[in-house]
Amino acid sequence: MKKILLITLIGLFIISCKKTETQNNVALKYPTTKKVDTVTNYFGTNLQDPYRWLEDDMSSETEAWVRAENEITFDYLSKIPYREELKQRLEKLWNYEKIGSPFKEGDYTYFYKNNGLQNQYVLYRFKGEEEPEVFLDPNTFSEDGTTSLGGLSFSKDGSMVSYAISEGGSDWRKIIIMDAVSKEIKGDTIIDVKFSGMSWKNNDGIFYSSYEKPEGSELSAKTDQHRLFYHKLGTAQKEDNIIFGENDKRRYIGGSVTEDGNYLIISASESTSGNELYFKDLSNLNNPIKPIILGFEYDTSVLDHKDGNFLLVTNLNAPNKRIVKVNVNSPSSENWVDLIPETKNVLTASKASGFIFTKYMVDAVSQVKQYDYNGNLVREIELPGVGTASGFGGKMDAETIYYSFSNYITPGSIYSFVPKTGVSELYKKPAIDFNSDNYESHQVFYTSKDGTKIPMIISYKKGTELNGKNPTILYGYGGFNISLTPSFSITNAVWMEQGGIYAVPNLRGGGEYGKEWHKAGTKLQKQNVFDDFIAAAEYLIENNYTATDYLAIRGGSNGGLLVGATMTQRPDLMKVALPAVGVMDMLRYHTFTAGAGWAYDYGTSEDSKEMFDYLKAYSPVHNIKEGVEYPATLVTTGDHDDRVVPAHSFKFAAELQAKQAGTNPTLIRIETNAGHGAGTPVSKTIEQYADIFGFTLYNMGFKELPSKTNVKG
Repeated sequence: MKKILLITLIGLFIISCKKTETQNNVALKYPTTKKVDTVTNYFGTNLQDPYRWLEDDMSSETEAWVRAENEITFDYLSKIPYREELKQRLEKLWNYEKIGSPFKEGDYTYFYKNNGLQNQYVLYRFKGEEEPEVFLDPNTFSEDGTTSLGGLSFSKDGSMVSYAISEGGSDWRKIIIMDAVSKEIKGDTIIDVKFSGMSWKNNDGIFYSSYEKPEGSELSAKTDQHRLFYHKLGTAQKEDNIIFGENDKRRYIGGSVTEDGNYLIISASESTSGNELYFKDLSNLNNPIKPIILGFEYDTSVLDHKDGNFLLVTNLNAPNKRIVKVNVNSPSSENWVDLIPETKNVLTASKASGFIFTKYMVDAVSQVKQYDYNGNLVREIELPGVGTASGFGGKMDAETIYYSFSNYITPGSIYSFVPKTGVSELYKKPAIDFNSDNYESHQVFYTSKDGTKIPMIISYKKGTELNGKNPTILYGYGGFNISLTPSFSITNAVWMEQGGIYAVPNLRGGGEYGKEWHKAGTKLQKQNVFDDFIAAAEYLIENNYTATDYLAIRGGSNGGLLVGATMTQRPDLMKVALPAVGVMDMLRYHTFTAGAGWAYDYGTSEDSKEMFDYLKAYSPVHNIKEGVEYPATLVTTGDHDDRVVPAHSFKFAAELQAKQAGTNPTLIRIETNAGHGAGTPVSKTIEQYADIFGFTLYNMGFKELPSKTNVKG
């Protein structure tokens, strides 16, 4: 009798669970998104674009659609029982003092600090033994914390400073000029600046870059011709001289002055990879601009100028990069002499205290060496562990420099380093409520579809049973020569606290193994990136880290494209998809803002029929099919994103909502007064991740946070 009763109770429990799951997965009623008869012809193929109208970010119809979608989304998210609990834990873990590396300008030492939950970091300074004072507080720039500091540059003697501000997350900036000693703002505010550094010529003025403000929407209209300007202090912006780019059309132009103040270095490029390099003798602003290297096949930058020689970092004849020396009077590439030759590992470089610091990636993990200016190895620097070291930069006369170190389970600490002696000491360690000793992080290598070995770092709580039931986020990027190296994240720490696994593969298209690794994930080889990501998911499932029902895929920007392409190619592989600010319409991406500059990685639909067919075959917007059950999807974007315009996400969400089979939710969360991500207030970031993690766990079937019960519905 007891056995029959037990079987009956088990049966009732199973039925109850199924009912609960069904109730949570009732098909949502989405806002009606109208379709229009927009048709574009590509090499004889007519293609409908029914949601083209959502590209108009100035339209009241688009605004109404955003409101309607957000209403559905936030109503759904509000019903997740542990959403508030996640938010509170994120706030608690976030609430510790964060201090950046100090740097000296003039008579003052500056550093950034956040008391814990401040929306933006505050810039402090001190002199000698004095108490630090606030120098710039971006939290006072706007009431809601959405105006952020977007760049900072001091004159050589530290007496003047220029700083850029971003409003609402936009890439458009204002540059404000201030007397650094008295903190008196000068009447030299420069407006409508985009994708620009700031570099001083003595105390006389600054070099900066921008586009002409486009007609129509400043958030989505194409910006194509970059120009380098010189602003002389005390003059009107309309009088600023165009230094480069008036006649030579380039999409991206940057200008920086060498530390000794002798030369202006100009980098000009057509896309996000490959650049021309020029220089100008600043002893007279009328001196001609001279080339160092022309063409866009290679990436070259000036590390320093010393004793009439430029030190260059280049991948010309060195896919993993090398450092060369060349005389300023004959700087063309045939005269370059190796100073630090290429190795099997990818190089980045910095300078400080009269030394060169080479930072190598060894399977995405940092190795740092110190050289003198003659290319002689001084020492290999012993790092605190296996992870990512960044910094090792400073002025020629700096006696002490700083670097930071972290990995996926180690919060970032700052170390001081004395280049002359090689002595390194802990400078600042964060007092965070997270014990790294309770977590582990290890690297594996798995095989992609074509046999290529791909590294992946997997992090989780010690003692986690590999039983195929662990909630897992697989995060990727795979593009633009960008490398994903181990770094600590408060949000990922909260995820791992919940028993979650966090896995990051180093996909082709990135820069982890040099130019060839990057090229292997571009244009007609872009599918390699998606295959690498799919193989990573399969590895995690086959090795019982997780299972399809507990796997989420996540990525932002180019990583949003990665998620969109993967979920449309293999919707059976994951339970949850989290594409953020993604490039989703691969046939039209190049028509918005500076998108045409991404063509090195993607190619465009106008290049050839072959390129059009290839892009169409993986473009997320164009590969959503009727009758397919796609994973539970939370698309995230910002209404002020003028890098990857939100229309990409809007059109993808509309297509998915129209065609989704089954009851998995398809939602879009649109942050208002926010851009591509940089400068997002802490308060908004916490809310976003509470929603993202809540949505993920809820759709994996967790009725309570797994850290509490590990019970699913």
